[in-house]
Amino acid sequence: MDKRKINVAIAGLGFGAEFIPIYLKHPDANLVAICQRTQSRLDEIGNAFNIAARYTDYDEMLLNPGIDAVHINTPIPDHGQQTIKALRAGKHVACTVPMATTVEECEEIVAISKEKNLTYMMMETVVYAREFLFMKELYEKGELGKIQFLKASHQQDMDGWPGYWPGLPPMYYATHCVGPVLGLMRSEAEYVSCFGSGTIREEMHGFYNSPYAVETTHIKFRNSDLSAHIYRSLFDVARQYRESFEVYGSKQSVEWPLIEGRPLVVHTAKRPEPEIPSETESPDYAHLLPEPIRAFTKQGVYDADDHQHLSFTQGSGHGGSHPHLVHAFLEALKNNTQPYPNAVQSANITCVGILAHESAKQGGAVIKLPEFTLLK
Repeated sequence: MDKRKINVAIAGLGFGAEFIPIYLKHPDANLVAICQRTQSRLDEIGNAFNIAARYTDYDEMLLNPGIDAVHINTPIPDHGQQTIKALRAGKHVACTVPMATTVEECEEIVAISKEKNLTYMMMETVVYAREFLFMKELYEKGELGKIQFLKASHQQDMDGWPGYWPGLPPMYYATHCVGPVLGLMRSEAEYVSCFGSGTIREEMHGFYNSPYAVETTHIKFRNSDLSAHIYRSLFDVARQYRESFEVYGSKQSVEWPLIEGRPLVVHTAKRPEPEIPSETESPDYAHLLPEPIRAFTKQGVYDADDHQHLSFTQGSGHGGSHPHLVHAFLEALKNNTQPYPNAVQSANITCVGILAHESAKQGGAVIKLPEFTLLK
């Protein structure tokens, strides 16, 4: 185990600013640099947290030999190429979701990380949220019994979000659904079939040549009798924000509440019918973390509500996942182990969404995941 602290740089200070205090307090990290295109924002954050090394040019930052790892939090269209550049520069990479926007970029990231023996981790919040960790604990203790089916959704009103969001096909950004159904048992998707449903307003069709209001996908698991059902909507669907994950076992099943903030519902087999369901508050899992960052599972990591990124406030704090993500990445680097999800697993998760949209355009055609997304 390497006892030296990991020197980390953060690129993108919108959502990325949420992680600054976590890295600053983690015992195994030095936050040595930040990168943001807008100088005023860069200086605001740099002054607030006393970070001296500041870059408006991402490529220039990668030339800094003192940086071991880059945590990318930039807009979705930039993830693939910025990850590729960082890996080629010899940096380990943690990247917010999704891994990339094309199958080709995902394949290149997997290839370079292998070639250079570098660590890549997609920072999928749901698979480190307290609700997921609760279900995973039940599964690992055998309390769910045999897993029979999994289901997940991510519904969100993206009207008013800037840049690349208008008209985005729902499955292009499906990792919050795909991650938990594959992550519970560390499964892999073998093939997908997806249908589009409904129609968003016509002025948004031209951005991605996609009309679908909802996309709903079935995932067939590799080397398993299991399948999962996921669905997503972004525009013109009346629904409160919801990132749900549900697991159905032979002994117990866990369902997500219909209204945000309500408890999970645990169903226990063979009880009298009225006693089968019980509302259950998910415990917090801060005890899995180093003490200095435990508080970040239950509070915003930034200094004031008006600074918190919209994805954090609208997403109910991402289930306390942020410190778990940071810790998992740093632990992998310190111990020379693979984080979850690693490059291959991240590619499998991300390509499910990309290929699901292709399936929808082909009327639900079955599309197999490429070989590079499957662990050997």
